[in-house]
Amino acid sequence: MKASYVPHMPCKVTVRLAALALACLAAILLAAACGGGEEETPTPDGTPKATATGTARPTAAATATAKPTAAATGTAKPTAAATGTAKPTPAATPTTGPTATPTAKLAGEVPGITDTEIILGADVPLSGGLGAVYATIPQATEAYFNYINDTQGGVCGRKIVYKLADNQMDAAKGVEAARTLVEKDKVFAIVGSLGDIPHYAAWDYLNANGVPDILISAGASPFGSDPEGHPWSYQMIPSYRTEATFFANYITENMPGAKVAIMYENSVLGPDALAGLESSLDPTKNELVSKQPYESTAVSVSSQVTSMKNAGAEAVVLYSTPGYTSQAITQADRLGWHPQWFLSYINSDPMIFQFVQPATLLEGAITTQVYKMNDWNDDPAVAEFHDIQQKYNGPPPTQNTLYAHSLGELAVEILSRACDNLTREGLIEATESIKDWHTPLLLDGVNMTFGPNDHTAINNGRLLKVVMQDGKGAWEYFGPVLTYNPEG
Repeated sequence: MKASYVPHMPCKVTVRLAALALACLAAILLAAACGGGEEETPTPDGTPKATATGTARPTAAATATAKPTAAATGTAKPTAAATGTAKPTPAATPTTGPTATPTAKLAGEVPGITDTEIILGADVPLSGGLGAVYATIPQATEAYFNYINDTQGGVCGRKIVYKLADNQMDAAKGVEAARTLVEKDKVFAIVGSLGDIPHYAAWDYLNANGVPDILISAGASPFGSDPEGHPWSYQMIPSYRTEATFFANYITENMPGAKVAIMYENSVLGPDALAGLESSLDPTKNELVSKQPYESTAVSVSSQVTSMKNAGAEAVVLYSTPGYTSQAITQADRLGWHPQWFLSYINSDPMIFQFVQPATLLEGAITTQVYKMNDWNDDPAVAEFHDIQQKYNGPPPTQNTLYAHSLGELAVEILSRACDNLTREGLIEATESIKDWHTPLLLDGVNMTFGPNDHTAINNGRLLKVVMQDGKGAWEYFGPVLTYNPEG
């Protein structure tokens, strides 16, 4: 290295110059520190920080994600929703300010995304009485993910890791499970959470923190009908309001003059179904004579059954989990009362015949479904479902696990559409790209669509009736595929 010549100076002069240089340097550093004070700092995962009025939904670029910027007022525009979550801004609209330029995110910068893995999670019931009923659903979804990992190397060149947290069908546990998944497990997205009560308590937290909450296995209509207040949440299954509309229309058309009653869980589940029934039942043809709520912690629903019988109900709609459904039907039989039963699809798995004994008490009961039956072994799609679940240690095939298998299929489809922008914002954009998507496990005429104003994938249903075959109960489809228009 070439040496530089430094001229000799007297000692006092050297000291004074050094002091002056240090003073200048300090001034420069102070100016730099003050000048950056007004720039908004993005959160570590790249999603906007929550403000007093809510969190803005991210903008999704084709291959990169723009960093959040402060609006002129410093906060996202509030909505009228209780949660205060702002509606996402369109992907095509650039943000303003010094951080508006999109910057590509590398693996490790997005929570749950590494060079080799995509980490997903779900809050689901794994223990307790309802865990015994519904834990097979996330287990079947996980088996499908294992199949994709094994045969296709995963998706987007990464293996899918599926972490489950037990919500115990309890509101407080639901929030706790969601926090664990997001803050401890660092999941990329919540996929396939199950349970109306626990997830209704958790979804505010997920939306406030900008965590995708997709393919929710809960039927309360708010999960799909509140894109303004909860832009990160998307519902997989038809809403209870939709199904109750189908029941009301059937009763009006086929049982004119019959008195109607409804028993429902007094949570977000039941009132939603009640609203659908009341709005669609023709009061000139059918009178709703009894509305009987029950608490999810109730020991018995005998008094509710007695009240419906005393009201003279001839058609009874049950929005209850299998245990309470069994209680209601068994108690009605003890009272010598046998109305036409309508059961929510949460009872449409063949396991209901294990709850209600003898199964003949269910003969003629009506429910809804949108999937092929799990025992249609001659159907190629159903046969493949059986093979995959068996090979990858899935639970025994039931209607619930067939549904869960299809949830895994749709999740993989959405992820594959986000490979070029594997961010939380990109996943939401990919979710909303699902239009008339069909898995061969669905009935013909049933497709899945997400839209900006409707976050429910399925708005269809087909009626089934219990028939007795060799002394055993079985569900059998009848009538056409029905369609509900959420826009009215």
